Amino acid sequence: MTIEPRLLDWMLDSDPALRWRVERDLVGAPAEVWRATRTRVNTEGFGAQLLALQDSDGQWAGGAYFPGDFDFDGPDAAADAGQPYTATTWALVDLRELGVDAAMLAGTAELLAANSRWEYKELPYWDGEVDCCINAFTLANGAWLGVDVSDNAQWFVDHRQPDGGWNCEWVEGSTRSSYHSTLNSLKGLLYYEMAIGGTEELRAARHAGEEYLLQRGLLHRLSTGEQVAPWATRFAYPFRWFYSVLSAADHFRAAALHDGTVPDPRLAEAMDLIRAARQPDGTWLQERRHPGRVWFEVDVPADEPSKWLTFYGTRVLDWWDGATGS
Repeated sequence: MTIEPRLLDWMLDSDPALRWRVERDLVGAPAEVWRATRTRVNTEGFGAQLLALQDSDGQWAGGAYFPGDFDFDGPDAAADAGQPYTATTWALVDLRELGVDAAMLAGTAELLAANSRWEYKELPYWDGEVDCCINAFTLANGAWLGVDVSDNAQWFVDHRQPDGGWNCEWVEGSTRSSYHSTLNSLKGLLYYEMAIGGTEELRAARHAGEEYLLQRGLLHRLSTGEQVAPWATRFAYPFRWFYSVLSAADHFRAAALHDGTVPDPRLAEAMDLIRAARQPDGTWLQERRHPGRVWFEVDVPADEPSKWLTFYGTRVLDWWDGATGS
C-alpha cells in the first residue's frame, strides 16, 4: 500500500513513542535512526511523564490493578465509570508499549515483589491472580522486566477453555471463551514467547487461541454467524483490554511475522472492515474514549483523526496487501 508523504509527515510529527514506530515500520528508516528516536522515549514525552509518576514503593497510584483510593462500593465502581488506568499494571503496560527501555525501571520488579499485592485476595504481584487479562499483562510485563514468570505462562495452558480460547469469567463457571480475554491472553503469550522463547506447549496454546478467533473471522459468533457485538468494529486508542478487529489484526500480523507464516485468508473480512474505516484523506478516526481515570491523554478525542490508529491501520494493511498482493 502506497503511503502518501503528507500522512507520513503528519504521523512523524508526534511524541517519540509513536514517531519511532512510524520510522521503523512505515518509513523503513535505518535501525540507528528509529532506535535513537526510541531512546528519547525514556526522557521525553509520554514515557518520561509516566516514569516520573512512579511511587517510592515501586507502584503507581498506590495499587496493583486499581488505584489505592479506588472505592469499590461507591461511584468509582459505577457501570459507566470505566476501568481506571493509573495503577501499577496499566502503567507498566503503557511504558512497555510506548517503548521505554526496561533499564529505566531497574529495581522496580523487586519493589513490586516486596510491596504490591493484587486486590484479589492480596496475592503476590508477580504470581498473578485469576483474571486472564490481568495475568496476560503480568506475563508480558514480567518478561519485559526480567522476572521469572514461567508459572504464569503455564497458567494459560492450564486454564484454556475447551473451545480453544480464554475467559476471565472462568472462575465464575464460564466454559466458553471471550473475544476480549482471548485476545489479551494471546498478546501476553506472544510477547513472552518473543522475549523468553516459550515452549512447544505454550505455542500450541497460542495457536489454539488464534484458531478460536480465526474460525469466527475475528468478529462473528460461530453459532449464528452474526457479528459478536458492536464493539468488534469500533476503533479506539489506546486499545486497553477492549477487543476490536484492528487490535486483533495487529496481533495476527505480529504472530505471523514471528512464526514466519503468511497471513491466514480468514483475516480477509476483518481487513476489508479496517480498510473501509479509512477516511478519504487516509486517516482513521478515534471512535470513542474508553471511560476511566488516566494520568494524561495520549491521543485525540472521539471523532478526530487519530495518528495512532492511522499508524496501526496503515501498518496492518501494508502487511496484508504486501503478503497477499491485494
